[in-house]
Amino acid sequence: MTFPILVQPHDGRFQASVLGSPVMAADGATKEEALSALRVSINQRFARGELVLLDVPHRAVTDFAGLFKDDPTFEGMVEDIYRERDAQKAAEFRE
Repeated sequence: MTFPILVQPHDGRFQASVLGSPVMAADGATKEEALSALRVSINQRFARGELVLLDVPHRAVTDFAGLFKDDPTFEGMVEDIYRERDAQKAAEFRE
């Protein structure tokens, strides 16, 4: 398994961290020591659990059609939005 790792100098030492997971970090006197310590930390973490992939289906835009059909305030809100948009376009046109 391969992870993107950020290695940074820090107070005369090196810190290695897994990008996207700030809790997965280790430090060492050298870049290699920091990476080695991080490798050990990652292995220990996976030994205590299981890495799984979770598929979350996305919703199509059409799934939202009619979502606000029974909302009495929606039509007025849309009219306000269009009125403001039209006023902005008219002002831009005059410039």
